[in-house]
Amino acid sequence: MPGTEAQRAIDLLGKRFPQLSAQGATARVVFAAPPGQQLTSAGNRAAVEKVVAKLKAAQQVAVVVDPLQGRTINRTGTIGYAQVTYQKPAIELTTQAQDALTAAVLPGRNAGLTVEIGGDALTSLPGVGPSDLAGILIAAVVLAITFGSLVAAGLPLLTAIFGVGITMAIVTAASGFVHVMSSTPVLAVMIGLAVAIDYALLIVSRYRHEIGIGKEPAEAIGQALGTAGSTVVFAGLTVIIALCGMIALNISALYTMGLFAALGVAVAVLIALTLLPALLGFAGRRILA
Repeated sequence: MPGTEAQRAIDLLGKRFPQLSAQGATARVVFAAPPGQQLTSAGNRAAVEKVVAKLKAAQQVAVVVDPLQGRTINRTGTIGYAQVTYQKPAIELTTQAQDALTAAVLPGRNAGLTVEIGGDALTSLPGVGPSDLAGILIAAVVLAITFGSLVAAGLPLLTAIFGVGITMAIVTAASGFVHVMSSTPVLAVMIGLAVAIDYALLIVSRYRHEIGIGKEPAEAIGQALGTAGSTVVFAGLTVIIALCGMIALNISALYTMGLFAALGVAVAVLIALTLLPALLGFAGRRILA
């Protein structure tokens, strides 16, 4: 985490002992011999050596600790592991480097060994995952029950997904120029989904009320934006100011997280005031269906 004492220690290690790649990604490749055999037998040893050779030749690899030389084999000789250290952090590893890691274990598996990979080297910049999709599904059910209308329930979800997509595109593009922690997109998605649905919910609810008392859709949209829309702006600014307050911690990684999360909130506010009214115009009185 840039700006912390731990990161300064890692940077110092990188300068004094560059071969260690203290902040580089790591992978642990575990070998298990077939039942009744050992990794140190001639055939299995040759298979392990082939895997280690491929690991050393893979892109962005700094150091590989051979289990046959590094004494990382258990006493019975049935299980061992190779430690792989990369030149770059996990978030900066290329797809080719990750593919080379997964391909390197194939000679061992083809020889009958059980070979598995662990570590952060195979992780990538997170986006919308299963947990986020599950949250969207739960929100859809709750909104459908609350409104009693699939149209009214779908609009907040549609605008929220659109806003999160824009935020993720900006975060991904920015990661090429500034340091972005792997948890930053997760935070931006979580907060972006929450506030986007909430802000859209306020406006849609007020619009339904205005339609219900007999106003025309165009007038109802204007009334909803003039009342609930003002609340959305105030609420959004409050959250943005709070997130930007993370700058006071003077830890670059944390205030980067706060700024990108604040960006997600700003996008949610803008979409609630622009895209959502346009969608309400298409929906018209069907919002009550």
